[in-house]
Amino acid sequence: MPRLSEVIAALEKLWPAERAESWDAVGTVVGDPGQEVGRVLFAVDPVQEIVDEAVALGADLLVTHHPLYLRGTTTVAASTFKGRVVHTLIKHDIALHVAHTNADTADPGVSDALAGALDLRVVRPLVPDATDPAGRRGLGRVCALDHPLTVRELADRAAARLPATAQGIRVAGDPDALVRTVAVSGGSGDSLFDHVRAAGADAFLTADLRHHPASEARAHGPLALLDAAHWATEWPWCELAASQLDEISDRHGWDLRVHVSATVTDPWTSHSPSPGAPN
Repeated sequence: MPRLSEVIAALEKLWPAERAESWDAVGTVVGDPGQEVGRVLFAVDPVQEIVDEAVALGADLLVTHHPLYLRGTTTVAASTFKGRVVHTLIKHDIALHVAHTNADTADPGVSDALAGALDLRVVRPLVPDATDPAGRRGLGRVCALDHPLTVRELADRAAARLPATAQGIRVAGDPDALVRTVAVSGGSGDSLFDHVRAAGADAFLTADLRHHPASEARAHGPLALLDAAHWATEWPWCELAASQLDEISDRHGWDLRVHVSATVTDPWTSHSPSPGAPN
């Protein structure tokens, strides 16, 4: 079995820490570089439910998209929920590694996985990484459809292909309008509207769309908005990342057992539609 340091070195080649945003907190949070790794679990959120799943699975390494500590802390006491995560990980010799914004802009990255889940053909990054001469890295993706769909059909496809959540898919725009070009961005995407308009997209699928940015985007033109749950737009990356580590394991003869958590950690648990609301 490989050492943790060897596995982390391979992950760092996929998602170099230096490509993360300056405000981000990526890399190894917990773990002894010399410990052996035989089983790995991928998940979106490093919450207690996922850590307990890693314990039950017998995982040696948990890789998550979201950081455990995005901001500084003065305590890891088990009386705090994040401190309890740290205690559980250490007690069971489970390492934690985070790939966040460095995975968002990777090639392939979070938005590639989102596009793949919806059978969209990636054309280019939505916000290209100026340091990539090949023009493949960057935030979000501009995608093409094999044949035009209505906004309603695209929303139905997203609802069917992405993991089920209480929110489902919220839509802004004419449900019968035709879509040929789609911009996608896993996670919060309402800071990207200028780039979406510049790309000439007919629809934008992302998460966490707020009232004012969405309202202003709609006022600019006929762009359709598809707002999915944050967790659901990023979960496909876990499957992509697991397949990448599987390939690395096979190439190095590591025989790692790589798993993807199917536990829904979206914080919203139910939905009550308003009587008479548009559908």
